[in-house]
Order: sequence, then structure tokens, then C-alpha cells
Amino acid sequence: MADGRIMIPEIDHSRYDFRYDESSPDYYREEDGFTEEIVHRISDEKGDPDWMRLFRLKCLDLYNKMDMPCWGPPIDELDMNRIASYVRHKSEMKSNWEDVPADIKETFERLGIPQAERLSLAGVGAQYDSEIVYHHLREEVAKAGVVYTDIETAIRTGYEDVVREHFMKLVPPTDHKYAALHGAVWSGGSFVYVPKGVRVDIPLQSYFRLNAAGAGQFEHTIIIVDEGADLHFIEGCSAPKYYVANLHAGCVELYVGKNARLRYSTIENWSRNMFNLNTKRALVEDGGKIEWISGSFGSRVSYLYPMTILQGNDSRMTYNGITFSGEGQNLDTGCKVVHLGKHTSSVITSKSISKSGGIGTFRSAVIIEKQAKNAKCSVSCDSLMLDSISRADTIPAMDIKASDADVGHEAKIGRISDESVFYLMSRGLSEEDAKTLIVSGFADSVSRDLPLEYAVEMNNLIKIEMSGHKA
Repeated sequence: MADGRIMIPEIDHSRYDFRYDESSPDYYREEDGFTEEIVHRISDEKGDPDWMRLFRLKCLDLYNKMDMPCWGPPIDELDMNRIASYVRHKSEMKSNWEDVPADIKETFERLGIPQAERLSLAGVGAQYDSEIVYHHLREEVAKAGVVYTDIETAIRTGYEDVVREHFMKLVPPTDHKYAALHGAVWSGGSFVYVPKGVRVDIPLQSYFRLNAAGAGQFEHTIIIVDEGADLHFIEGCSAPKYYVANLHAGCVELYVGKNARLRYSTIENWSRNMFNLNTKRALVEDGGKIEWISGSFGSRVSYLYPMTILQGNDSRMTYNGITFSGEGQNLDTGCKVVHLGKHTSSVITSKSISKSGGIGTFRSAVIIEKQAKNAKCSVSCDSLMLDSISRADTIPAMDIKASDADVGHEAKIGRISDESVFYLMSRGLSEEDAKTLIVSGFADSVSRDLPLEYAVEMNNLIKIEMSGHKA
């Protein structure tokens, strides 16, 4: 595989796999484990209102009583007694890049966040370990009434009732064990409100960087797109490589109003010591639409199944996702949709690539309730295996209770054909470059739905995976 790395020399792996020491007095790190005392200290750090402190403690009690998830890959290597729930720099959140602490600022500069903000974003939030360190929203977007901040600031600045009404209502702590844990120790994340009729023409982005070894990141995101409004929100994630387990158990709750549209794009590039146990859910009202765009790279084990509840009549959902599993990775991903309203529609398109013994599993769950008249759903899953030691599985589940539903499911699993590789090599490409080009074409349906800068980013991640780099 050394030849493969030489053939693609322009890839800079160090853009993602770098770290900074956090042993200085400028950082606060909570002790490992998850206890009532730790939850109280986190609540004190944040100045939680009484209702939130009580909610955290109830979630911790639930976490301690609930069984481990039984549906996905084993996560026995994740020792929860060796995970720190809260790590932060002692500085406050800034609204000017120049005021961000030097080591944190350099991290996000290397990841290209300030440049992306200047070129193509209406607002940016940057989280480092457990806290948001930078937040900025363009003045003209703020004047339109758009609110974009972190959850803690929203609670302190007049939106406490809104947060309380929506916080962990779509994803209750009873959903699964790690949802309960999230409710106990959540920190950071994003709060977005787009008023009625407001169209945000360029995206907002939150970027989450977990720099600390042996730590967890538990950010919480609430996005409310009111009636007739429109928003594209981008989420980016990364972490450096360590030889101890890290945990990501975030939570995303999306509320799409009547005739509103939300596109939610995610590019995840976790290191391969990460256990990614994330939960995302959307509720869509009459005539509303949610568009999921998902690129999942890295992590040792992933449980990731964005779910949509099509509550309103004529509500719609599309999901377009790709995963790339390499050596030592077991990525269990997919999508869920529940049709409740009349004339609802959903389209699920999944691409899975596995290489060097990686395991990629796609799970879909489609539920069409009896009252969901004239519902339509299409599920398509394509899996590409790049060698004979990798694995791809498709596990669809459908519960159709309406007699007039129109539902289809298609799954394909295959390998790169020798003929395609030979043809490209005859045109002057090396074997590795030929395979990379084929894989990039396979992923095109996802990348073309991203803004240009992020499509380039995703293609760069594909090249890194194809080069044999173990992030």
C-alpha cells in the first residue's frame, strides 16, 4: 500500500490528525466516569436553572438503569469509567476570531473554518471539546430575526421557555441508554431559530472538534425553522487520533414548520478511536420538507440513524448519505422515517463503501401508519466493496399499515469491476487513482448536494481513505 500513498501526494493528512496539549492550567477537565457529583459540577459550571439540573439528574438515573443497546456492533472496548464527561478551556465564548485563545484558533484555522466563514457562510459556531469557543452571525441575517447561538446562551438570553419546550422532546432520554447519558452531561451545541417567512440564502455551520484524549463530546442542537422559512445548516466534526477510546454522543432535534424547508448536511471525520453514538431526529409539519445530507468517515464504531417524523399532510423527507468503512471500522448507519400525515413522501438513498476489512451496515426503518393516506416511500441502498475481506450488509424493516401506500426498496451490493479499472489505466491513470476516481463517482450523488467547498472536502476525505491512511 506504500505505492498507493505515493500516487496521491497532494493529500495533507495533518489537516485533521493534529492535537494540542491540554495539561496547562488554562484547561479544566472533569474526572473520569459519570456520577451524581460530576453532574452537579457540570450543572454548576453552566449555571443551569433548577429544571435543567433536575432533568440532568433524572437522566443519569435512567442511564444507570437502562440496558446497553442490543442492535448494533459490539462496543465492549468502550470503558465508560475511563471517559471524561467535560473538558473546556477556561476562556469565555468569543465573537471575534482574534480573541480566541491561540492554540484553539490555530486548530480551526488549520481546519479552514475562518476562511469558510468569510467565503460562504452566514454564521459559524465552533466547539472545542465541551464548549463553544466562537460564535458569529452576519449582521444582515441577525437583523432578519434569525437567532443562532449555543443552548446555554439561549437559556440565559430570553429563550429559556423555547429551549425547555423543545429540549429532548423529539429524542427523549428513554430512547436508549446513550440518549439518557447525553441528557445528564450535555454541553455546548447550537440553538437556531429562523422566523416565519425568512429565507437564509447561505448556510449556517457548526463545527465540533474533540481534541482531548479519553473524553466525550455531548453537544445538543435544536433548530426551529418556522412557517415558510428556509435554512441550510452544515455540521462538521473531527478529532485527532489517540490510542484510548473517545466517545461522541450528541443529540440533534430539528423542527420544520408549515411549508418550511431545512437542509441538514453533515460531514463527519472522526478518528478511528472514536465511538460515535449520535442521535438525530426531525419533526415536519404540513407542507414542510427536511433534506438530510450525510457523509460519515472515520470512527471505530458508529451508531447513526437520522429519523424523520412526517407529522403534517404533504410533508416530505429526503435522505442522501454515504459511509466509508476501512480497516478496524464497523459503521452501522441508516435512516428511519414515520409517515403520519396524508400525502407524505420520503426518498432514502444510501451509499456504502467498505475497504481493507471494514464493515458497513445499512439499516432502514419505514413506518406508514393507517391514517397516512396515499403515502409514498422509496428506499435505495448501494454498497461497494473494494476487496474480498470487507463486508456490506443491508437490513431493511418496513411496517406498512395503510393499504394505499406506495413503497419500494432496492439494494445492490457489488465490487469495482476489473474492466472499469483497466479502462481508466489505459487512459493513463495508476490503478489506485483509477479506483479513487470510481469511488468518487459512486459518491457523486451526495457530494453534488453540498456547497462546493464541502464537496471538495468530502472528495478529499475519500482520497485519504483510498490512500490507506489510518486516521
